[in-house]
Amino acid sequence: MASHTSLDWLKISPAMPDEQIRQAALQHQAQLTKPPGALGRLEEIAVQLAALQHTLHPSVDHVQISIFAADHGVAAENISAFPQSVTSEMIKNFAAGGAAINVLARTLGAQLEVINLGTVHSIDTLTNVRHYHLGTGTANFVHTAAMSEIQLAAALNAGGVSVEQARTNNRQLLIAGEMGIGNTTSATALACLLLNAPPAQLTGAGSGLNSKGVAHKISIIERALSLHSRYIHSPLEALRRVGGFEIAALTGAYIRGAQLGLPLLIDGFISTVAALAAEQICVDSRNWFIYAHQSAEPGHAHVLKALNAAPLLDLAMRLGEGSGAAVAVNLLRMACSLHNEMATFSTAHVSTRKQ
Repeated sequence: MASHTSLDWLKISPAMPDEQIRQAALQHQAQLTKPPGALGRLEEIAVQLAALQHTLHPSVDHVQISIFAADHGVAAENISAFPQSVTSEMIKNFAAGGAAINVLARTLGAQLEVINLGTVHSIDTLTNVRHYHLGTGTANFVHTAAMSEIQLAAALNAGGVSVEQARTNNRQLLIAGEMGIGNTTSATALACLLLNAPPAQLTGAGSGLNSKGVAHKISIIERALSLHSRYIHSPLEALRRVGGFEIAALTGAYIRGAQLGLPLLIDGFISTVAALAAEQICVDSRNWFIYAHQSAEPGHAHVLKALNAAPLLDLAMRLGEGSGAAVAVNLLRMACSLHNEMATFSTAHVSTRKQ
């Protein structure tokens, strides 16, 4: 990418799915040995992937998982059930291979990378982590903007670079995950600004707050919105004022993925808020999104509705890390296998439906 401080690349239009391939894939589905629509959304997935990958034989054998991690200044407001040190501790866990997403990546045979955008506790000695030094986490957005314009541009760029490398390595699907204590508060504040919705409607327990903790979290977000709302003139400014480094990196990854024509499997609440920001910044990015699962966070349903999105799974997950998306990969693989390998009525000598 041209410059880590430039945002000009955000103006590039997303690639277009192949409509001719989509129609051909639909026709192929109609010839497979099953009643029309009998495989439900598995048929839809295969057709969507065919159009996105410009082939009648879609595949997601080669998957990239990129985990973006960063700390949040708003954690000082006691809005998480876990201490801020957990962010850097979990990055170490990712690097050591012990987190849920590591297990899932190994199970899938997926390539996993860990990107540290800025934490309170230094972990620069970790050699198998890509380090961006954007700051010791964001600023506390209750008092000031979370990021400077330079930090925002660098975080967006970090996501874009990850996608470009995945494309260079011939990955067929990207999962972008996140880690950062306080990031459900940041994502909720951002969703409130993007949807013009009240915090009480979108705020959930995050990593495990009780009802008192949720009420406090709502009050913190309300204070932040009171400070920033009057200055919000674009989704980029909303992202700068209340977002996180990792949420901005997710947003950049989704925009660049759409521009380069790389299918993107969206995880839960935080990832979907970033996807909404990406769509509002770069219209039609969502053509490249596949939504993995319904998060247990209450705000997720509202963000999905705004994107006209229907997730594939509902397992009451709320871990993050890209874990829900990773669980959905095998559904995509089965959808592709069915599309590519089932016999047609003519090749199997099976009678078609009566007219």
